[in-house]
Amino acid sequence: MAYSAWIRAGIGAVRASLAASGVRRQDGRFAEHGEHRPDADAPLVLVACSGGRDSMALAALAATVCATLGVRCGAAVIDHGMQPGSADVAERAARRCRALGLDPVTVRAVEVTGDGRGAEAAARDARYRALGAIARESGAAVVLLAHTSDDQAETVLIGLLRSAGVDALAGMPEHFERGGVRYARPLLDLSRADTTGICEDLGLTWWDDPTNGDGVPASEDAGLPLRSRIRHQLMPFLRRFAGGDIVAHLAGGSRLLRLDKDYLDGQADAAAARIALEPDGDLLRMGVKALEREHPAIRLRVIAHLLASAGAGATSAQVASVERLVSDWHGQGPVSLPSGYSAFRQKHVIRVCQYGGHAYRRRSRSD
Repeated sequence: MAYSAWIRAGIGAVRASLAASGVRRQDGRFAEHGEHRPDADAPLVLVACSGGRDSMALAALAATVCATLGVRCGAAVIDHGMQPGSADVAERAARRCRALGLDPVTVRAVEVTGDGRGAEAAARDARYRALGAIARESGAAVVLLAHTSDDQAETVLIGLLRSAGVDALAGMPEHFERGGVRYARPLLDLSRADTTGICEDLGLTWWDDPTNGDGVPASEDAGLPLRSRIRHQLMPFLRRFAGGDIVAHLAGGSRLLRLDKDYLDGQADAAAARIALEPDGDLLRMGVKALEREHPAIRLRVIAHLLASAGAGATSAQVASVERLVSDWHGQGPVSLPSGYSAFRQKHVIRVCQYGGHAYRRRSRSD
């Protein structure tokens, strides 16, 4: 069949993303015309599919590209159980993926439990845990996520509303690892209109998540998630105000800022190796003198990275408070951190341990 411009762009994006993930053509057979089945031990590419237009378009594109590379293509469908009939939605998505030739297709139900950060964050964490488990069980080389440039633009605006700095503007990375699993977002240069066009051209049906707010009047969407309100209220306003393609502007800017973020993160990780001390019974210890020598931009990242790697991830405000134990030290008390931890300065060491443990823990000679 003759491919439309939408489909050609999508195929090119998926092919490039897989190549960047180390998934390439297995041998010369798959460069020839005709159908060639991948070997049973060929690499497996998994598509995270909700049944929505974006992930259905990605499933179709990935199936086409993987066939030309001689790699297997499967799907993972996660049932969050947060809406009536969610199990039926998941099964329909699985059937559509199987109809496209994807194999294996795994459906997994998860339990979303609140942790004070909101339902959307809790659902995202549950989804990644399930996707990671499926990927490890199946030995997948990479998991493909169907975020588009519209999702990227919305993510940038959410970041600006909730935090600040380069990280907020950098948006979502195209490639990343989580829990030992490699993920990729091939469609970040395609729009939601593109994925809609791909589905229509291929005759694919999809499911519209009601929490996305499609078709809900602006006067009635106060109860929708922040992302949906940004999509249906803020983005249309910005388009009218700017008089141009605000999605392309925000998504394109995030790509440039991600280069800055990647560089800063690399510098911070190198510095962290010099700053982290032996825990000596604490969760984490950081050398004050070494922290003082770093630029504040690196110092803040070092603290954030070390806290996160130790399992005590903190908010930007909490990281800034820990940084003040270095840059503005005047004998202040411990900084409270999540999960009952706190950070406390003792001479030239920042100690992170269970709150209250500082006063009773034996001091080592290095303190």
